[in-house]
Amino acid sequence: MAQNNNKNNNNMSREEAGRKGGETTSKRYDQEHFEEIGEKGGKTTSEKYDKQHFQEIGKKGGKTTSQEHGQDHYEEIGQKGGETTSREHGKDFYEEIGQKGGETTSREHGKDFYKDIGQKGGESRSNNNNR
Repeated sequence: MAQNNNKNNNNMSREEAGRKGGETTSKRYDQEHFEEIGEKGGKTTSEKYDKQHFQEIGKKGGKTTSQEHGQDHYEEIGQKGGETTSREHGKDFYEEIGQKGGETTSREHGKDFYKDIGQKGGESRSNNNNR
């Protein structure tokens, strides 16, 4: 019988069997097939679990990722994402998301918030001009 990560009596490990099975499956089916089954699996999973479940696993994944990668990683993926978004969307897209962001910020923060950020911006600008 196959054992995990061990080769006994010329039997392949589960890891090796899984890899070979994956390669065979990959050769047998096209991209569309994998997109279809991925969509079905995603739909089933989203029906099975609630929003809190996905938030919890997202936090765990984010924590693990942040422990494994440094600041350079986040800067690189942020830049790639920004470049991709810029290529795929025009000026109207940015106006729309800016409007939505402004409305959300306005709803969630009061006048003191805007006073504080305005003051910080003014101080920063003043400090930069004095250099």
